[in-house]
Amino acid sequence: HPVWKMGKKITIDSATLMNKGFELIEAHWLFSIPPENLDVFIHPQSVVHAIIEKKDGTMVAFLSTPDMRIPIQYALLHPETPDKPISPLGIEKLKNLEFYPVDYEKFPCLSLAIFALREGGSFPTVLAVANEVAVSKFLKGEIKFFEIFKVIEKVINEHKKLELNSLDDLIMIKEWAEKRALEIVGGGK
Repeated sequence: HPVWKMGKKITIDSATLMNKGFELIEAHWLFSIPPENLDVFIHPQSVVHAIIEKKDGTMVAFLSTPDMRIPIQYALLHPETPDKPISPLGIEKLKNLEFYPVDYEKFPCLSLAIFALREGGSFPTVLAVANEVAVSKFLKGEIKFFEIFKVIEKVINEHKKLELNSLDDLIMIKEWAEKRALEIVGGGK
């Protein structure tokens, strides 16, 4: 989990590891990486943000201090690299890097995200919308933490995959997923 201050929703998405699921979906679409080539590990030190394993088995990693200003700075200045780092990492912080496999029973929301990624089509949209509704209801105290997963799972299980060929398709799926998630938590429109 990140060690920096975040907003309420991203804090919950971090606690469920849904944020990592969204990052897998983003990596798939941004870099054309097949879902089976993406993975998530627990890394308590929060300094390794990405690792790429090359065909020859060697790896390249992106390391930085856990500070969201860094990726924002890179996005704003791309393709330039800033001359002065916001917060240098320092080699002394690299002594004991740990990586653990994810316990999918403990983090079932990540399993739903991986399912949505592999299924493709409208599933990632349904996942994002159902998560948005469930987390919002949790933050309002209307459902319990463990019910976030149950709401998303039910919406995903009831959904029939569609290909999104237009903005109208996307809006239709978004509205269906939102309505269904609200009905499940008892606050339907």
